[in-house]
Amino acid sequence: MRGSNSRPGAPGVATGEVIEWELRPSGMLVQRREDGAGAAGPLIRVKVSHGTYQHEVTVPAQSTFGELKKVLAQETGLEPQEQRLLFRGKEKDNDDCLHMAGVKDSSKVILMEDPASKERKLEEMKRNQGVSKACEAVLRVRVEVDKLAGKVSTLESTVHRGIKVADKEFVVLTELLMRQILQLDSIEAVGEAKVQRRIEVRRVQNLVDTVDNLKARNANPFSNSKKSVSVTTQWETFETGVGSLAAPPPRAASTQTTHDWENFD
Repeated sequence: MRGSNSRPGAPGVATGEVIEWELRPSGMLVQRREDGAGAAGPLIRVKVSHGTYQHEVTVPAQSTFGELKKVLAQETGLEPQEQRLLFRGKEKDNDDCLHMAGVKDSSKVILMEDPASKERKLEEMKRNQGVSKACEAVLRVRVEVDKLAGKVSTLESTVHRGIKVADKEFVVLTELLMRQILQLDSIEAVGEAKVQRRIEVRRVQNLVDTVDNLKARNANPFSNSKKSVSVTTQWETFETGVGSLAAPPPRAASTQTTHDWENFD
């Protein structure tokens, strides 16, 4: 951003001289100097010790410790709010200036991670490890369920072909499936692992229902067949017995002889 100084006779500044401005990270608008030092003073190198790591960063001498944290965030991966900076054994606030605290070129600063932030990260890491472990446990159960699902499919094909299957086959298969449900219930899961466990439990329950239905059909193979239609034919009975399902009772045969005699005179 550029502007002109309108104050005539300002010491050290010629009238009408064009001044360059720069916006500090803190939001302050300051004059840019041609030597590159800027209003924040000359650049200095600060040695930062972070555990077993050593970092060396270059910042303006009049920067604040908060601004130093922003630079260190790019070096360490720690967000500024996760950092604690100590100089000469004392923790410095974000608004404290480096030069006011006595930080000079090649001065050493200690960087520590905020304990609360470190604890949150450890908890998150443990939680992620727990989720990963639970997912692996669910996966092992899924492999076993896949094998049992194949047996259920084979059993279903056999029953549908009308082949009689021993009841023991259904009992054993159901027991194996129920063991997998117990195994899934014993897994402590959260997040994605909990979702995967729920899906697998429903899958096993559906397989158990299928086995129960196949067992019932195997016991009564005609239970699912179409009902036969019974047609009853009603016959009309005549006196002669023609058309009756039951033969008419026999009639006693009687012979009646009629003689017509001619009378003669």
